Amino acid sequence: MKTITRAKYLDRIIELNGTPDIKIITGIRRSGKSKLMQAYIAYLKNNFENINIIFIDFMDLAYEEIKEYHALHSYVEEHYQEGKTNYLFVDEVQMCPKFELAINSLYSKGKYDIYVTGSNAFLLSADLATLFTGRYIEIHVFPFSFQEYCQYYDDISDKDKLFDEYAIKGGLAGSYAYRTEKDRTNYIKEVYETIVTRDLVQKYNLPDTLVLQRLSEFLMDNISNLTSPNKISQLLTANETPTNHVTVGKYIKYLCNAFVFYDIKRYDIRGKKYLESSEKFYLCDSGIRYAILGSRNMDYGRVYENIVCIELLRRGYDVYVGKLYQKEIDFVAQRGSEKFYIQVSDNISGQETFERERSPLLQIRDAYPKMIIARTKHPQYSYEGIQIHDITDWLLQE
Repeated sequence: MKTITRAKYLDRIIELNGTPDIKIITGIRRSGKSKLMQAYIAYLKNNFENINIIFIDFMDLAYEEIKEYHALHSYVEEHYQEGKTNYLFVDEVQMCPKFELAINSLYSKGKYDIYVTGSNAFLLSADLATLFTGRYIEIHVFPFSFQEYCQYYDDISDKDKLFDEYAIKGGLAGSYAYRTEKDRTNYIKEVYETIVTRDLVQKYNLPDTLVLQRLSEFLMDNISNLTSPNKISQLLTANETPTNHVTVGKYIKYLCNAFVFYDIKRYDIRGKKYLESSEKFYLCDSGIRYAILGSRNMDYGRVYENIVCIELLRRGYDVYVGKLYQKEIDFVAQRGSEKFYIQVSDNISGQETFERERSPLLQIRDAYPKMIIARTKHPQYSYEGIQIHDITDWLLQE
């Protein structure tokens, strides 16, 4: 299968080389965590001489006998080499029960540069501070960006054709090996169902998966809609999936912890405060929506909004939904001192649609940049100080 170098992630890990932290690579299943680890190991071998690499892949039966934390600890210590820089890589670390005890002990010795990956449901961002007593840095890996998709399909030069495909196929690159749509969507379904019906059930000892499945499908079908556990529980119950707001709230948290969805909170632009009443949920990858729901209720404006949201997160922005009086701004994006406002749409060629998208932006009185990202198929231009971007060009900019 074809592979590409995911330069931004690789550069990030290279930046952390030698830092006194446990480096933890997280992300949804099949997002490329193991491949990234392998690419970094290849970089080390090509650029450094006096190094010792200790690599353990718990998916490999060769390491079956050390799937016990004392055995893991002993194996690593036995392979330590004095006088060299010792790197420890553990792939699928969750397959060793109580792995954190071994990793914490090895970290405390101060003689290993440690990197680990694990299944998204068993190595959650929310759990890291509890699991690891030492300092750690999380490197979060997303599915392929549109830029990476174009890099993968570098034999196709038509960026508009590529974007139309990407909006449906998504960024789970393992699916690209399949020639038919049926095989490709089956691959994505299996990844998704493994997370929802196996990983989360095991992690949280859930009694059944029906509510979790219906909830997840509801969130997919309501991308960009403000919602709350109370509202969702009422709708699910009315549709013959009895539940309550407490269960829905917990299950949403589980889905977000496993990186299936990202919760985007509301921000009052005028009052400069965060609002807790309701929020939006965006799917980690648009390909999952198509694989699970097909073309049912397909709204390309919402699909594009989802793609833009995930891209902003991928680029390291904090993202919020903006509220201004009774109007809404799709996204407020912040990264350090940088801040801008975004509206996302499918087609803004109609005057009424364009007016709907630009009106809330023009009411914002501060000087931060404002933009509309849409399927314009035109070069970037400005209107009353608002930057208008074609979505394909914007996704390829950074």
